[in-house]
Amino acid sequence: MVPKLTVLSHFSIETVRLVIGENKLTNMTIIQVGCNLTYSVIKPTNFLFNVAAARTEHQRICEESFQLIPEISFEASSVEDNQVYRLYVEPCDLQLQYFATVDLHPEFYDRSEINETWYSQLPLDVLPYLNPSRYCESDRLSHFALRMFGNVQPGFSRVNAICDWINNNLDYQAGSTGESTSACDVLIERVGVCRDYAHLAIALCRALCIPARYISGYAVALQPPDFHGFFEAYLGSRWYLFDATRMAPVEGFVRIGTGRDAADASFATIIGEATLTYMAVWAEQTTPNQISNESLRQSAVSTNQ
Repeated sequence: MVPKLTVLSHFSIETVRLVIGENKLTNMTIIQVGCNLTYSVIKPTNFLFNVAAARTEHQRICEESFQLIPEISFEASSVEDNQVYRLYVEPCDLQLQYFATVDLHPEFYDRSEINETWYSQLPLDVLPYLNPSRYCESDRLSHFALRMFGNVQPGFSRVNAICDWINNNLDYQAGSTGESTSACDVLIERVGVCRDYAHLAIALCRALCIPARYISGYAVALQPPDFHGFFEAYLGSRWYLFDATRMAPVEGFVRIGTGRDAADASFATIIGEATLTYMAVWAEQTTPNQISNESLRQSAVSTNQ
């Protein structure tokens, strides 16, 4: 029998409600996400898959299924809040099937009221996201960040200005970058994909003493459908979602992994020899869209305190 992980809850997937209070609006939306991955495994290989929707206060899993073909034992565990699946595979054609129904309820805030946080007031667990990392060399971009964004109004406006600049000055081109491409490389070449846009934005934020971290996930309305890389910046007293590609609404992002950069949140880590031969990814909203009005789209979005 094919190994299968199934989790069911008693939430009605037809329920959508709005809650208003404390200058925030919360929308509850049901989203179905999933992926099919096929690998040609040439030699004995270890896989670490990070494709499962995260379980957070703002993201509840109503139904979930993880299957492998052929039947292979696997270990499911949580690594730094990322749900991962670890398995060892002998040569074969390996198929992974993941599906989840997610009850997503992001919170919306007034952008004009969101300020930056003094270093002395940042929580200790936020401080590591000010440091340079493998793909986000913020220490090398301080001069550029200050010259371009030092005079922009601090707070949400400044992070949004960084995203605007990246979106206006980079070309989105699939296959243009590789596993070794860093934020500095992207700034020089002015081309990249979603993870590169996120890495550059994260590096520029950190260079301005704004904590920022990488998020991998599923994205409603993303075309073509794929795993998506975006980021969060810590402002005021919480993390806010941003996407410099502007390719999908952030209120429709379903979180998979969180890390300093993409190295911490890759959908697959492979030790051995295997080739990805097929990939399909999807994220579809199944409830009526109640966040389509312009006032909400102009709000700041948070799905993690």
